[in-house]
Amino acid sequence: MRKILMLGLFALVHNLGFTQTITVLDKETHRPIEGVRIEITKSATYALTNAAGKADAAALSRGDSLFFHCEGYYSATYRWADLQRADFIVYLQPMVFSPDREAVIAASRWQQAQREAPARIARITERDVVLQNPQTAADLLGISGEVFIQKSQQAGGSPMLRGFATNRVLIVVDGVRMNTAIFRSGNVQNVISLDPFAIERAEVLFGPGSVAYGSDAIGGVMYFQTHTPQLSDGDGVRISGQAAARMASANQERTSHFRAAIGGQKWASLSSVSFHHFDDLRMGSRGPVKNYVRSFYVQRIDGRDVVVMNDDSLVQRPSGYEQINFMQKVRFRPSKQWDIQYGLHYATTTNYSRYDRLLRVRPNGLPNSAEWFYGPQVWNMHQLNATHTHSTALFNELVLRLAYQHFEESRIDRNFNSAIRHSRVEKVDAYSANLDLVKRWRESHTLYYGAEAVFNRVRSEGTDQNVNTNVTEPGPSRYPQAEWTSWAAFAHYEYRPSAHWLLQAAARYNLYGIDARFDTTFYRFPFTTATLSQGSPTGSLGFVWMPNEHWTLSARAATAFRSPNVDDMGKIFDSQPGSVIVPNPKLRAEYAYNGEIAIARQFAQRVRVQLNGYYTLLKDALVRRPFTFNGEDSILYAGQLSRVLAIQNAARATVYGIQADIEVRLPAGFGFAAKFNYQKGEEELDDGSIAPLRHAAPWFGISRITYNTGALGLDFYLLYNGEVPHRAMPLEEIDKSYQYAVDAEGKPYAPGWYTLNFKAMYRFSTIWTVSAGVENLTDQRYRPYSSGLVAPGRNVILAVRANF
Repeated sequence: MRKILMLGLFALVHNLGFTQTITVLDKETHRPIEGVRIEITKSATYALTNAAGKADAAALSRGDSLFFHCEGYYSATYRWADLQRADFIVYLQPMVFSPDREAVIAASRWQQAQREAPARIARITERDVVLQNPQTAADLLGISGEVFIQKSQQAGGSPMLRGFATNRVLIVVDGVRMNTAIFRSGNVQNVISLDPFAIERAEVLFGPGSVAYGSDAIGGVMYFQTHTPQLSDGDGVRISGQAAARMASANQERTSHFRAAIGGQKWASLSSVSFHHFDDLRMGSRGPVKNYVRSFYVQRIDGRDVVVMNDDSLVQRPSGYEQINFMQKVRFRPSKQWDIQYGLHYATTTNYSRYDRLLRVRPNGLPNSAEWFYGPQVWNMHQLNATHTHSTALFNELVLRLAYQHFEESRIDRNFNSAIRHSRVEKVDAYSANLDLVKRWRESHTLYYGAEAVFNRVRSEGTDQNVNTNVTEPGPSRYPQAEWTSWAAFAHYEYRPSAHWLLQAAARYNLYGIDARFDTTFYRFPFTTATLSQGSPTGSLGFVWMPNEHWTLSARAATAFRSPNVDDMGKIFDSQPGSVIVPNPKLRAEYAYNGEIAIARQFAQRVRVQLNGYYTLLKDALVRRPFTFNGEDSILYAGQLSRVLAIQNAARATVYGIQADIEVRLPAGFGFAAKFNYQKGEEELDDGSIAPLRHAAPWFGISRITYNTGALGLDFYLLYNGEVPHRAMPLEEIDKSYQYAVDAEGKPYAPGWYTLNFKAMYRFSTIWTVSAGVENLTDQRYRPYSSGLVAPGRNVILAVRANF
């Protein structure tokens, strides 16, 4: 009897061992790896891991050893006894330079290997976010070392890509364009509405992206993919989440984040919320003083504007603000062919000062403004995605995206010792529909194609309030009441004649229009309505040649366009003291023509070098030029006689440059990497002369030494930025001399700068992760080119994350 029981117990244990699940994780990130092939050595039997990195070992248990293989990772062999001692958890070491491992979306709207995209694409992963701890999505882009960030205020961040910015670069969130009909040529800060904690990965496509994304994608596309609810891989319910807290010293940041997810076999849900508090920003102590240190600020005391001396001139008062982000996603997968997702995003800030406008002073030394601030910046998006996977004559996969977004922003300003506070409020309702399809055949042909419809409704109003009497009266609005529409169809074809060649061709046709109505109560416009209806074709050609696994060469020629929007055609506002922008309905699209070539060389698994060179010509550029209003070249605006300007198709511009990077894997987990960006831009002025292009940033780059093990990550890096001497300053920047340093001749210029920085991350367990760092170790005082805000001084960061 005892023998029977022993045999039964042995059989039970033996059978339990056979039904064990094997989990395969990335050795560096500890994230699950999908698609790992697990084979019994010298056998045809195998299993594949699912999205959770798990595989059923029942069919593999009779083997003495198992072989693990996955593209982008070093293969490994484990004995069954070793797997038992490791609780059936296997860690695979990622290859350092594996283009096949890095999938990107930004190039074609569909996932593809980065090596197969002829355009340059920068990737920012969730691990980068955990290690670097960016406070905003603008800072997140900056950590790539390839995107230059301008800031007029702390609640800001205007990315510059290859000499273009603002409404000549495009923001995309989960496949939906964020740019609206009131994106302006001046610096914009809409990207800060995104929560870095909610971003799964970010990609930056450099160069034209209009074929896939339409208007505005001239300098590039910033694609943000937020977290997706995960379904359960078994019969049970999958519950996970994260709680995080962070502090930083330069602006006394206090940020908290919570994310919870639950997933069944067909239903899944994910909730995310973040609270951000940023106090006034402290600058560094070592660097230029004149025009950097502000010794005063303005307060209203007992009904009077009073100049108050700043008790700490290194603190930029007022520059603090708060922000809340919320995201809710629901996923339903009724079958293997259908995947339906709904997403809700909501973000809002408190009021925040436009710090650069507060720097201006009058000839008598008094401040020009008593207050100049933005009201709460609100962004709300509802999105419904439906993905259908089924091989038909027309497609293998289809994605339908429907989205509604609401934007709200406002500008409030009052001159020093003036009783009138001007308030301008803008609201945009944006509706969009995208249909994306992909068809593959004969393993060498792929066609991506689709259609897009976009509708923006712009509502703008103005009020003027007497702060002494609290009487509010109607005032002129910033924009007309208007609608902006866009309709488009596009196709992107790829052909692989062999394993070494990839050829691409793409085309798009876009119809766009504006219908605007002007209020003549405050300004006697020579028109009360304005309409615009035009079309723009774009296209691209490219190839990728991969003669072997070590070399990659690619080239690309592409066009892009930016259609006139409501901001171009209908805005009236002060661009700077003494100048006023007035509406001009006679506009057409501006066009960019771009050529690019790239070469990449990989030396074994130790060194990788890549170099991109590009040239862009912008024709019919929409720029500010002298204009007349009712026959007058100057008008009275906000109580000041101002020169009349208007947006016009009146110039051409050129940008050329290089982007270079090198990565080196050193022994014992160490590594070295560096990225360098050089761009030079010029634009044609109204007199035919040539001047520097405003959004062509000075050369900049990053060099870093890293150390990575499974649990510990270290990053010591140097950020550096070139000088812009006075002779190379754009005219628009020279006019803002109050925010620049002065050279030996007393002329404004932008000094070069560098910072030393250190970051560390340690994973104590699968639950707890702590990250910390010190930015700007030497406490440098510097102001990035074109920025009104001086950058943070020495900044000590501490963050804790708990995963469950």
